[in-house]
Amino acid sequence: MSDERREMFRQLAVYSQVGMTFAFSIIIGFGIGWALDNKVFGGKTSPYLTFIFLGLGITAGFKNLWELTRKIEDE
Repeated sequence: MSDERREMFRQLAVYSQVGMTFAFSIIIGFGIGWALDNKVFGGKTSPYLTFIFLGLGITAGFKNLWELTRKIEDE
């Protein structure tokens, strides 16, 4: 495999990591909030914990997005 092709696949992996990390952090935050609302507290706190953990997931997604773009810029 040529060096140019290897570099292309490496960049593809890095950029796909950015998107997947952002999406998964939001999904995980939402899932934790929903599980706490519906499974742990039996719907008594619904939808407050879902919104709180969704916000935390979005925040974590942007933090990871920021760190990965800084890493990409440094290379």
